[in-house]
Amino acid sequence: MENNYMDKDNVKVTGVMFYYYFVCYRKLWYFFHDIQMENQNDNVIIGKMIDQNAYLREKKHIMIDGVINIDFIEGYKVIHEVKKSKSIEEAGIWQLKYYLWYLKSKGIIGITGMIDYPVLKRREKIKLTNEDEIEIERILQDIKSICQSDRVPDKIKSKVCKNCSYYELCYV
Repeated sequence: MENNYMDKDNVKVTGVMFYYYFVCYRKLWYFFHDIQMENQNDNVIIGKMIDQNAYLREKKHIMIDGVINIDFIEGYKVIHEVKKSKSIEEAGIWQLKYYLWYLKSKGIIGITGMIDYPVLKRREKIKLTNEDEIEIERILQDIKSICQSDRVPDKIKSKVCKNCSYYELCYV
């Protein structure tokens, strides 16, 4: 498998960018263009507190190539992503599938993923399929196109907007 997370213009697609792709193209574009407002958002701060206080025995935040940041690894076979809630579940699932794909592209095979919702006391096992790999490669090209555009993507109208750290840029 080719390692194509970078293209000719050096767009590194990080896990956060992959997640934002499923949330909002505009948020992805802002983030890529270094317009970052997450540090001032209560929901982001709460999520960071949950992350800091959950799974205290685990070695956390394993950064690989400056591209993916794994919340923690269990037994060298299961990578974990910790989420505050299931409100944007699809984005979290695809972010974790991207991590699995990325590790596979590095020759690391035989691993699975787990999304942990400590507040909900729930876990969800995630596997990477051949169809997922094809979709990830398509999504990577789409993310690069969005990020390289000179134009900010259109606003969306979603229930997640009111809690978004970029809400003021879009609606105020």
